[in-house]
Amino acid sequence: MSTIGETSGAKPQLGAGLTQGMQTLSGNEQVVFTLYVKLILPLDGFIFWVNATLLNDSAIYNALTYGFAEYNNKGNALPSRKIIVNGSFHFNTEMHQLEDRTTAYNHTIFTSPQLIQDFNLLNPNLLYVANYEDLTFAFSRRDNYYKQADLYHYRGDALYSTMSTQLINSMTDFDSSSVIVSNSLPIWLSLNQYFTMYPSYLVGQNIAPPYASVDIQSTMALGQFPIVKNIYTNNQPATQSSINQLSKDTVKISIFGMRNQEALNFVNYIYEYSMNTDNIGIMNMPIIFDEKVTQPEFGIIAQKKSIMFEVSYYQNTVNNVALKLIEEAFIDFSFGSIPA
Repeated sequence: MSTIGETSGAKPQLGAGLTQGMQTLSGNEQVVFTLYVKLILPLDGFIFWVNATLLNDSAIYNALTYGFAEYNNKGNALPSRKIIVNGSFHFNTEMHQLEDRTTAYNHTIFTSPQLIQDFNLLNPNLLYVANYEDLTFAFSRRDNYYKQADLYHYRGDALYSTMSTQLINSMTDFDSSSVIVSNSLPIWLSLNQYFTMYPSYLVGQNIAPPYASVDIQSTMALGQFPIVKNIYTNNQPATQSSINQLSKDTVKISIFGMRNQEALNFVNYIYEYSMNTDNIGIMNMPIIFDEKVTQPEFGIIAQKKSIMFEVSYYQNTVNNVALKLIEEAFIDFSFGSIPA
């Protein structure tokens, strides 16, 4: 949150000199920021970012924080789909050669002479992405602000090449009808009677308990050979195959904000789901484990519990559950022509 000193408008003497020097070095550089809207695939919780120029106003309103816009009065409340900011890019590049990829990591600091107010208006469903030369940047932090210098520093990494599939700049190639993951995750996401279930590493920002995350720690085959069904069209050679494998997952459920009896009720809920549907089979004896997550500023620990499940399932069952999730999902996004 900015202070009165940060937003008063008048720059101190040192800040004015530093701003002039920054503009000289950068050649009065301008950077274009494009608004992106979060799209969560209902089948398996994968996150995509959709270029806001592809969306109509209602889709962006759905992504805004409640109370951001006045009721029944659009006015100018919508954030700009594109903004242009004066500033200077500083970045360095590291090459990483790993087993499965060779990637250049571009670390950047963007220095601006003014506070970028549009960044403060956003919530976790909206993101401004910078396009600079042939790189695409997003910022994860704002560095220390010094009143006398009166410059604003934003730090982040360029989009990794392996993550490029998650930014959507054209809907023609986007597939919203097939599952991405190859495990039992869609089944677990559907078990949300007690709280919302999130995929591990894709939990929303600053979510208040209770909620749970699902981490599929391993997947293995139980059958010696899968059931393969080739799909033929008009007696032509098979163009698509359906593979149904009996599989086993080791799953860690991490829960925040529940007491012992509530957690026991959740475990019983999983047992009942297994017996009533046969979608998953419980192969171990799950036990609730209390974990320690601390915050030293307050001298407290969080109400966190974890449960390990070993489950068996057929892969086709996962696909059927995922398709049901699509049918029941609340659609937050509508696509239309680009506003004039």
